[in-house]
Amino acid sequence: MSSRRSLVLVDAVVALAVVAVYLSFAAYGGGDGTPVFTGPAWLGWLVSAAIGLPIATRRRWPVPSAAVTLAGCAAAALLDFAREPFVPAGLVLYAVGTAVAPRLSRVVLAAALAILTASLFIGVYAHTPSESLLGALGLTGAVWLSAGGGWAAGVAMRRRRETQLAEQARDRSRVIAEERLRIARELHDIVSHNLSLIAVQAGVANHLADEQPERAREALRSIESTSKGALAEMRSVLTVLRSGPVEDTVPEPAPGLAELEALAEQTRAAGVAVGLRVDVRRPLPPGIALAVYRIVQESLTNVVKHAGRGRCEVEVRAEDGRVHVTVTDDGGREPRQRHGGHGLIGIRERVLMYGGTFTAGPGDGGGFTVRAVMPVESAAVR
Repeated sequence: MSSRRSLVLVDAVVALAVVAVYLSFAAYGGGDGTPVFTGPAWLGWLVSAAIGLPIATRRRWPVPSAAVTLAGCAAAALLDFAREPFVPAGLVLYAVGTAVAPRLSRVVLAAALAILTASLFIGVYAHTPSESLLGALGLTGAVWLSAGGGWAAGVAMRRRRETQLAEQARDRSRVIAEERLRIARELHDIVSHNLSLIAVQAGVANHLADEQPERAREALRSIESTSKGALAEMRSVLTVLRSGPVEDTVPEPAPGLAELEALAEQTRAAGVAVGLRVDVRRPLPPGIALAVYRIVQESLTNVVKHAGRGRCEVEVRAEDGRVHVTVTDDGGREPRQRHGGHGLIGIRERVLMYGGTFTAGPGDGGGFTVRAVMPVESAAVR
């Protein structure tokens, strides 16, 4: 805003300077034989003001300002108290090229060149008919260079500004798309895992409700615990998305290695025998720790979905500046066909985001293996 005010102030100073210059033309004429303006003083003041003052308003009202300045320039040529390359016309046409729509801008330029050329030729032949055609053409060329050059500079500025705005819009769109993808990935991991466990436990509770009510109640308690955990995680994600200068709640810490045991216990409650080994002696960066948790979470979700009541081994270890995550299942008692879905895609995206490597496929013993390796020391998101 202050920059725009500075430009307006500069325009006002330039406008007053132009008025002063044209007043001197009207009052004294030139020293090269150009006739001194002999008309009434008020007319000289009026024409000088018409030429210069609109420069102060050219940014706010480009077309009206250009119209008044061009009329003043034409009057100056017809009255023969100024024959110069019409710099004021170039200044107002610069604003037209900068701020006016291309089609209207070209119309204004064409009208300006026609008016300036006609008034210059009429003024030359009315006041100095002995002047050669070549001299008149030279003056006309200077006028076209000044006026057309100002307009062309304005158009170039407008195009550069439009290019910058387009780049900024693309950057904003890319940031929004990346943020949406991150949110979708988080919500998918939370919802998919917990709903899979709830579905399994609900089936157990329904199956054992009559014959083993105690185990059915245990399954229902597991459903309650899992659903509360899912709500807490979703509340944490949604809290981050809230807008406003003040927040009444503080988001819960993102899950990491400390929560892996609870994750394994939830999966055991769904009927999968989970073995968990964690060998990480130094704290991981929060982003890497969350990525490890989500990788294990999604892998265990797939085990529950596809391997049934089988066995699964989870290993997390850090060595040589890298964290290795391996999740292997034995295929279960009644292995089901696996289909690629958003879960594995999300894992791959997480790993690649931190410059790691990811593989997933059939294991040696007939089950399924997920492996991810991520650098720890250079954990900057790519």
